[in-house]
Parts: sequence; C-alpha cells; structure tokens
Amino acid sequence: MSRFQMIPTLFLLAAMMLGESNAQLSATFYAKTCPNVSSIVRSVLQQAQGNDIWIFPKIVRLHFHDCFVNGCDASLLLNGTNSEKTAPPNLSTDGYAVIDDIKTALEKACPRVVSCADILALAAQLSVSLGGGPTWQVPLGRRDSRTAHREGIGGIPSQHDSLANLAARFKSVGLDSTDLVALSGVHTFGRAQCAAFMDRLYNFNNVSGSVDPTLNATYAKTLQQRCPKGGDVTSLIDLDEQTSLNFDNKYFLNLQNRRGLLQSDQELFSTNGAETVTIVNRFASSQSQFFGSFAKAMIKMGNISPLTGSNGEVRLDCRKIN
Repeated sequence: MSRFQMIPTLFLLAAMMLGESNAQLSATFYAKTCPNVSSIVRSVLQQAQGNDIWIFPKIVRLHFHDCFVNGCDASLLLNGTNSEKTAPPNLSTDGYAVIDDIKTALEKACPRVVSCADILALAAQLSVSLGGGPTWQVPLGRRDSRTAHREGIGGIPSQHDSLANLAARFKSVGLDSTDLVALSGVHTFGRAQCAAFMDRLYNFNNVSGSVDPTLNATYAKTLQQRCPKGGDVTSLIDLDEQTSLNFDNKYFLNLQNRRGLLQSDQELFSTNGAETVTIVNRFASSQSQFFGSFAKAMIKMGNISPLTGSNGEVRLDCRKIN
C-alpha cells in the first residue's frame, strides 16, 4: 500500500461533519486570503522531517492535546507561568519549533491571516497523509485563544485510563466509541517514554513484581530489557514495533496479539464484552475502514469548541497573544 494513499471519498466528510457541528468552519476558508496555505504547511513539514524522522506523530499529538483542553484553540502553544505545555501530561510534547516555522512561513506569504489553531489542524492532517495515512479536507476558520487553560488538562486522556474512563472523556467532547478506537489508532506511529508503561512491567495494580496479564509475555520480557527497573524512564520505545514511522493499521493487529504498548491501548481489545473489541477487529482486517473512520473522527475532534468570528484572535506569534 502506498505511503501516500488517498481515499477519494474523504473530501465529502468535511461538509458532512460541518453540518453536524460548526457551520462557521469551511474547508475553503482561506481560498482567497491564503490560497497556498496547505502547500506552505506541507513544505515546512517535509523539510522538518529531514531533520527529525519522528516529527509527524509529534505534530499530530499537539493537535490532540490542544483540542482536548477547552477545544481546538491553540491554547497549548502559549508560553507563560500558567501554560498548558509545562504541566503533565504535556511535558513530553514536542514539535513546537516546527509550528513556529510554519507560522513564520505563513506570515511571510499571508500576513495576519492564518490562525495557529488552524495551523495545528492542517499540520496534523498533512503529517498523517505524509506518513502514509489518509487525507481529508480540514474545516478551517478557527481563531486563537487569548488565554491558556491549565486547569483543563485533566481532560486529556491518560495512558492509565480504564476503558470506561476513556469512553467518558471522549463522550464529554462529542466523540463515540468508533471515534475512540479510530483516534487511538494514531499510536500506529510514534514513540512513548518508558515511564508511560513501566507499571505494566513491574508493579501492575500496585502489586510488586506483577506484570499486566493482558501483555504478551514475550513482548513484556523484551520491554523489560529495554526499560529495566531503575533505568532511564525517559528512554523512548516505538509504539508499533514493526512500522512505527508509518501510519497504517498494524496497531490493531498488535492489540489482537496483546502487544499494545500502552495500557489504554490494550484496554480497547482486552476489556471483556466491550463494544470496542469488534471495532478493533474490523480495523485490523481492513485498513481502508480504519482510514475512513480516522479521517471522520479527526474532523469531529477538530470541531471541538472552536473560536470563530470575532472570538479570539489570529496570533502573530503562536507562543504569545498579540
């Protein structure tokens, strides 16, 4: 399957989802004011990937973590003593410098036009497609928050969440079980620190020496070698041991084989009787179904409480308000 696989029908999803959430967003929002916005973002991302092969999953993660805190308003990007980026679970987020580079390029081409919130949404879509995943038309027209929302970071899903907690977090922002499984599939590429899953290897459920029983025994031993007890918890491990640089459906095959790196991932398949099990199986057997559902879920997530019209602002510098 091509790394640049396209799904022709996905351009229809934007219009479908806009009717369901926020009619003020439009895939053609910058058609007259900044017609080359997508090509500019793509160019910067491709250049950045030459310096950091992991930049695509890093950029997508920024969009996720922004949207789950008070909506997709680029509040995550703000610096300051009350910033979101300096609080757990954002301490390990990365890619901010590339967002700055995109903003600089766009300010040169289209001054004071493209918001940082839209940059995040566009950059996430292009990162997925450049990584071999689906493409879709991104609804645009978001404006940027003038304040950070550090108090809201508890809304970001945690790798230690039970399936019930995950489902509740997603439901609270209008995302259903299919969205949950599809968006979790972003862990088909990227890496995680040992600290994110150490408890599964040594003291699961606070039992000394206990290994998570939903974890494949051979895989657990491999992880223990790479993340030894008392070792460097910031060491990075591929989320998908086979194709962690490619966006594909191997993540769901890993779950079926009890090789999901994070507890929150394996919960989708190993929770008895959960409706997510059927969805995992469906995506594992059909990459095209996963890609279609992922694109639709990304559009829905990108429409979480956007600032539009006269609300917010278009920041000149994504790290600070005007």
